[in-house]
Amino acid sequence: MSDQTATSQAPEAERFVPAPIDFHSPQLTVRAALTGMVLGATLSICNVYLGLKIGWGINVSITGILVAFAAWNAVSAISNRRISPMGKLENNINQSACSAAGSVSSAGLVSAIPALMLLEEDFEISWLMLATWIFVVCMVGITVATGLRREMIINDKLPFPTGIACAETIKEIYNKGSEAMVRVSMLAGAAAVAAAVKVLEINQFIFKRTDLGVKLHGSPAAAYGFSIEPTLLMYGVGGLIGLRATASLIAGAIIAFAIIGPELVDRGLATPGFSSLVNWLLWPGVTLMVVSSLVSFSFSMPRIIRGMMKKNTGTADGAPPTDEGDVSHQWFIAGLGIALVCAVILQVVFFGIVWWAAVAAVLLSFVLAIVAARVSGETNVTPVGPMGKVTQLMFAVMMPKNAAANLMSASVTAGASSQAADLMHDFRCGYILGAVARKQVVAQILGAFAGALVGSAAFLLLIDDPKAQLLTEEWPAPAVATWKAVAEVFRDGIENLPDGALRAMLIAAVAGVVLPTLERVLPAKVKTYIPSAASMGLGFVITPAVSMAMFIGAVIAFGLEKVFKTWTSRFLITICAGIVAGESLTGAGHAVLKVVQGMSGSP
Repeated sequence: MSDQTATSQAPEAERFVPAPIDFHSPQLTVRAALTGMVLGATLSICNVYLGLKIGWGINVSITGILVAFAAWNAVSAISNRRISPMGKLENNINQSACSAAGSVSSAGLVSAIPALMLLEEDFEISWLMLATWIFVVCMVGITVATGLRREMIINDKLPFPTGIACAETIKEIYNKGSEAMVRVSMLAGAAAVAAAVKVLEINQFIFKRTDLGVKLHGSPAAAYGFSIEPTLLMYGVGGLIGLRATASLIAGAIIAFAIIGPELVDRGLATPGFSSLVNWLLWPGVTLMVVSSLVSFSFSMPRIIRGMMKKNTGTADGAPPTDEGDVSHQWFIAGLGIALVCAVILQVVFFGIVWWAAVAAVLLSFVLAIVAARVSGETNVTPVGPMGKVTQLMFAVMMPKNAAANLMSASVTAGASSQAADLMHDFRCGYILGAVARKQVVAQILGAFAGALVGSAAFLLLIDDPKAQLLTEEWPAPAVATWKAVAEVFRDGIENLPDGALRAMLIAAVAGVVLPTLERVLPAKVKTYIPSAASMGLGFVITPAVSMAMFIGAVIAFGLEKVFKTWTSRFLITICAGIVAGESLTGAGHAVLKVVQGMSGSP
């Protein structure tokens, strides 16, 4: 923050020295766990909605911290302090459960599961089956993280920046409670405004997407997806992810829909309109995202391997490592075995994957989740997609032409990678605050359980007809397109690609190697101007109206940061998160209402 407190002005070595482990203060209380479960489960709906819109999710940890703090302070005030406010370590438990629940969408709800629904004509899955699958996938990641805590946080001292941000937020709001209440008010106000705008748009009191009034290749630009987005969601997302990513996104949209798109129409390979164009454009877009992500990840491999080869030697005088509140060795081994067995059984029973391939998928997921956690600890970016693609590639060799095995084995890897990295950030936060890690693990498990139940229900209610709804302008589902495209190539062979797509994929693959390589080797001042290849690839598979809105949101945020530095450092992320939450919940609620009305026959 620009108006830094004394704590944040201290040297880094002092700021992040962990507090002594507190085995006595209230931590894993019923209210802390339930608050995190409820908040996280609610926010999981946002991430399912957002994932189906743009393929991304938001981290809900700080939102959960602020809302819980404000809610229990209000309860305490109403009860004349008979009920105490939530304590620091209770809030850390709340945050651990909330983040686990909020991120369940990455376990396949917005990627592998809907992709399999599109590829397999007779595939159906009930809510209970889906929730069980999502929870077990999350448990694989939680188990991996439990075993990694000491090595990565205590021995290697990896930063896990989101965990540090959460710890600093908790310390700040408990030192200055009034600041937290102001930020919560900003969060609630932004959410209310975004929700109100969405309601007006739904009821057609304000315009929907509006044509720019210009022609593109003889047709209105709106025919190629270039229009003004009236609702606030994507502007808020743009403010969160920043100018470089959104500039790359709009550059990808221009290349795809304004340059390549008209050429496809001329050659008779597509007609104007998002649904027709994206059937061809997703191939170079997917290639660019996958190749660039894997290349970027490969640069971290030497450091990852060196870190994994380090051994925990205990203290300098040869004494065994001190108790840092970890899960006991016996419980860890038991959890590891249960996660392995359950993940294997569900793959066999639900998806018909042979047992040896299911075992291989889980073992590979353990390894790749370790890799993803280390990358996230060093960079704050969890390579969920690339980890899944590695598994898809492996299973293309092990079980060719089997879409279910290809997708669902990779779903274990992606979900486990996300949950492992997520819990490591929670561990980092707790380590700074002096939390007992064993209790955080319990909170994470409870959160994953709540998120799996609610997130799965939200997905099934939102997408009741996947083949008709997905990969459309309303539900572009770029992650679904990516996973489906990769599985199709491995299942059907590249000879079934659309005419000209293979050449475009080769060009995109070259760009996917060159751009992250330049970003790696060029000086810091120059690399800022190198486009993000992954964001450019995303611009190929979502409608340009969304890319434009995100870019405009990022430009507005950038301008505010330049003019009002102190204000934006305090409130910009909070306001953007409120916009995303407000419209996501309203949009998801409306979609569910339409489904319920359709089932009941109401108009």
